[in-house]
Amino acid sequence: MKSIILKTASTYLLPLLLLFAVFILLRGHYNPGGGFVGGLIASIAFVLHAFAHGLVETKKMLRFVPSACIPVGLAISLISGFVPMAIGRPFMSGEWLSVQVPIIGSIGTPLFFDIGVFLVVIGITLTILFTISDGIL
Repeated sequence: MKSIILKTASTYLLPLLLLFAVFILLRGHYNPGGGFVGGLIASIAFVLHAFAHGLVETKKMLRFVPSACIPVGLAISLISGFVPMAIGRPFMSGEWLSVQVPIIGSIGTPLFFDIGVFLVVIGITLTILFTISDGIL
């Protein structure tokens, strides 16, 4: 039998943890954090939900197979590395737009690289954990 306290807490914690994961992702290209840590926090949010509500319910809530995030994230990261080459700069050079976005700050290739890493980490972590826990939960 699942704990009513854990179910209730996970219902409220899931959106908060996902918001915190995005905060860490956006903070990462200026300070410690970034795509890897943000992806782990987002994955932990879904794992907590799976513990409380069951794996089947969490997979239904996701509406996509977590492994689908892996190639998308890899493509975004790879493209962010090639963008500077299009303007004559070395591969993986940091390039920023001159426009400042109020919450994010400068938008540049490091941010897109971090977004790609974020998606890869979510995809790999959830795929591994959901595969392992398929027989447990």
